[in-house]
Amino acid sequence: MSEPLLVLDDVHVHYGVIEAVRGIDLTVGRGEIVTLIGGNGAGKTTTLRAISRIHGPSAGSIRFEGSELTRLRSDQVVDLGIIQVPEGRHIFPSMTVAENLEMGAFSRRRVARRRLAEDLEEVYGLFPVLAERRKQLGGTLSGGEQQMLAMGRALMAKPRLLMLDEPSMGLAPQIVQRVFEVITRINQAGTPILLIEQNAQMALNAAHRGYVIESGAIVLEDEARALLDDDQVRKAYLGEE
Repeated sequence: MSEPLLVLDDVHVHYGVIEAVRGIDLTVGRGEIVTLIGGNGAGKTTTLRAISRIHGPSAGSIRFEGSELTRLRSDQVVDLGIIQVPEGRHIFPSMTVAENLEMGAFSRRRVARRRLAEDLEEVYGLFPVLAERRKQLGGTLSGGEQQMLAMGRALMAKPRLLMLDEPSMGLAPQIVQRVFEVITRINQAGTPILLIEQNAQMALNAAHRGYVIESGAIVLEDEARALLDDDQVRKAYLGEE
């Protein structure tokens, strides 16, 4: 594994009396795609919410480049460069594609306009359909186009760690393939990615390493290729007998 960038150590998360995440350890190295797979309600999204400080952990440590995140507000986590694309996309439907993307750069509002314009063109290069629809309202886009817009908006923040929550949800197979191609390109350009995904086949094919979470606890971790060959994973998550 490459040098750790993000380290979760014995992290617990509660919703009232319910313990949704139970003492997980997880790392993301520089340059890696790491995936966290598991069924509905396993604790995947809760883990991301803990990292983002949307719902902080009740115990344990979360460190990013050595800095403890559990003492920070969610906006301070964003300022560190940890950017999340939430499940369900949550774009601004009444704003144009271009306006949505500009909102992604809100935390960089002191950066020169020329630099932001260059970053916008990079996003359009990754997602040409967004360039074609730059004046179109976000709410009129297809599901796949909205997912691309949500990812593009996140990239406008220049993430040092990009967290993706179920990017394939509700998308047609050919769009899923396109989204994962872009995920690989983003990573190859130098951005580490923590990927939450129910499509275990796609996630493990894209990732360097993976974790399997069940009932809030990590039950398996390994290189992604090894998990693809693991009988337990193949039966539970790849639909094979």
